Amino acid sequence: MTHLATVGLDGPFFADPDELYQKLRLESPVVRVITPIGLHAWMVTRYEDVRPALNDPRLSKSAARFAEILEQRSIPPDSRIQLADSVAGHMLNTDPPDHTRLRKLVNRAFTVRAVARMRPRIEEIANRLADTMAAKGAGEATVDLIDEFAFPLPMTVICELLGVPDGERDDFRAWSNTLLSFSPQQERIAAAGAMRDFLTRLVADKGANPGDDMLSAIVQASEDGDSLSPGEALSMAFLLLVAGHETTVNLIGNGVLALLRHPDQLAALRADPSLIPNAVEEFLRFDGPVNLATLRYTTEPVELGGTMIPAGEVVLVSLVSANRDPERYREPTELDVTRDASGHVAFGYGIHHCLGAPLARLEGEIAFRTLIERFPDLALAEEPQRLVWRQSMLIHGLTRLPVHL
Repeated sequence: MTHLATVGLDGPFFADPDELYQKLRLESPVVRVITPIGLHAWMVTRYEDVRPALNDPRLSKSAARFAEILEQRSIPPDSRIQLADSVAGHMLNTDPPDHTRLRKLVNRAFTVRAVARMRPRIEEIANRLADTMAAKGAGEATVDLIDEFAFPLPMTVICELLGVPDGERDDFRAWSNTLLSFSPQQERIAAAGAMRDFLTRLVADKGANPGDDMLSAIVQASEDGDSLSPGEALSMAFLLLVAGHETTVNLIGNGVLALLRHPDQLAALRADPSLIPNAVEEFLRFDGPVNLATLRYTTEPVELGGTMIPAGEVVLVSLVSANRDPERYREPTELDVTRDASGHVAFGYGIHHCLGAPLARLEGEIAFRTLIERFPDLALAEEPQRLVWRQSMLIHGLTRLPVHL
């Protein structure tokens, strides 16, 4: 097997990661890469290596050592802000037993049964947003589907679930976009500070004036005599707010784009709406909302894909690449809403499998059903090659999606 030299992950990679992934899966499935902030890491691209890597206890996610590892790699403190911040100590960045304890405290709020009870309210939100879209898109007017539907749907749901006031939701979106992208350092520092201040106030208010919402319950949570510290509650609020909307925003945006570029598949869903839940799984596989899973590092030498990765190395695991692996899925670059897409890793795998996956699936199903029923003439208002993708290692999604209704 040929091993490529260190691969730079730059602008073209974010616009079309599959072009690079096809080459890497064939020639160098575990490869050295350098990120836009200058971080050297190993990237894993084949399904057969990605799935076990996501659940390998030797690949740690503990935030506690990340600052040290980044310092060893001469990553400037300003560039580390999105990786090792005071709100980073949530369950996604912990290993057992801390991870087990934190997840147990919030797990019951995201069970399939608990999420199913939210269907009427999510449908109500989706229809209200569709009404607003229809008014704005009357005549030949162009509507940005991200701004008008894909973002406000999951953001409204998670904010209502957590008890976040209306006033700062757009600010939170801007802070999240800045922190998850390669924005200028001063912008990321400002966004991190503003988000931290906002969440600190929010958590303190829930502690002093608890309401009938999930964040109040989390702040007050206890399980077997355990409870969250103030710092853990702050980090949990950060994780649930960011993860609670980012995944679904890009599931909807990427899925609508895929349908509009594959009119035969859109026609199939119009003819048989019962296919929509299965189609959501195919959208997650075909062009998922998360490109590279959150960072891991080796606690000892680990062999992946025939390559020995030394201890203390950062590892990037590509969910998008694994889901396009022809060894796992027949004709993976083809969109097929009738495909059995089970086994995809769009929500991760193992102990860190996305806690909010049932909610994202339900929101996705309702979103696509609403759009298909309400807008029979939905069409792209921009050439696909002119669409702009977010410059992010983590998030795979569009900045805008202009459509005609």
